[in-house]
Amino acid sequence: MDDILLIQSIERYLAGEMQPAEKAYFEELRQNTPEIDQMVVEHNMFLHQMDNFSSRVSFNHNLNNIHAKLLSLGEINDGATPSLKGKVVSIFHKYKKVTGIAAAVGGGIALFTSMLVSSYNNNRPAVEMLSSYQEKLQRQIVASNKEIKEIKSKIQGDVEMLNGGSSFLIDGKGYLLTNAHVLYGATNASVYDESGKEFNAIIAYKNEAKDLAILKIVDEDFASIKTLPYGIKKTNVDLGEEVYTIGFPNFPRTEVVFNVGYLSSAKGFNGDTSTCQIQMNANHGNSGGPVFNNRGEIIGVLSTKLSKADGVSFAVKSKEIYGIIEDLKNSDTTYSNIKINNSNNLSKLDRVEQIKQIEKYVFMVRAYKK
Repeated sequence: MDDILLIQSIERYLAGEMQPAEKAYFEELRQNTPEIDQMVVEHNMFLHQMDNFSSRVSFNHNLNNIHAKLLSLGEINDGATPSLKGKVVSIFHKYKKVTGIAAAVGGGIALFTSMLVSSYNNNRPAVEMLSSYQEKLQRQIVASNKEIKEIKSKIQGDVEMLNGGSSFLIDGKGYLLTNAHVLYGATNASVYDESGKEFNAIIAYKNEAKDLAILKIVDEDFASIKTLPYGIKKTNVDLGEEVYTIGFPNFPRTEVVFNVGYLSSAKGFNGDTSTCQIQMNANHGNSGGPVFNNRGEIIGVLSTKLSKADGVSFAVKSKEIYGIIEDLKNSDTTYSNIKINNSNNLSKLDRVEQIKQIEKYVFMVRAYKK
């Protein structure tokens, strides 16, 4: 049913039969998935070619009907000598003008038939493309199960998008960290890398009090990463230290954005010791994004900001990450293989090079409720 569903979705899109929300999602899917965009283009070309062929066949049929009617009325003949109740009539002399028209029509029919055959032969690669198109479609369906599941569950299914934000890998096996409030009320999540590629994820753990959550990518298209380039700092950061973050403040667009600031207080809102205050401009999509120091170490998780003060943001301290990892391991032994990277390979790189190494491990999050 997957191939039929995809073809039906493409044809509904081309016919303008999708609802606005469906159309917006499908167009985003085309933009983010070149294979599906190519399939839409090819299918549209094929439908146009079939329409043109159908029009030509219909025109040929109409010409044949006109030709047959002229024959039945005796206005033209195909070489036989007509008998009009014993009265011989010379059609050439009596209907010389009509004969000329009939000849033109007959010649037109012959010419059109020749053109139709020639056109059919010239268009055969496009018509035969249906076979190769189907084979290509089958290969793409096998290689793109994720996109098919998206069409089934989100175009036709009852899915409500609740929230979005940023996240980052804490373990190369697909474990991501984000804020708990990013996943508020959600039962499912999808994550997107900096290129816009989507991966299915499950919510492994949430700690509302710490405002931290762990996602696990469960997608066959995701390739585990042996070593992450950054480490997660266990100790506090010095006051006044410059920090930066990268994330997805332009949610739902998968555009990685860089922000820089400095640590303005070792404590967070109302003296919260599990968080710190950062002087940095941040937007809602930045929630769950990593905060780095100049050595490329994660020192916090960007979480909130003051609504009535410019550039005052708060981050959960990175040492809290270790605590929720242990809580998850203790509550579910299936996650006992999580291992946080302590080493850091970015300390000798400048910020531009650090970001190039980091951005591939920062993901946008979309939280859903089914």
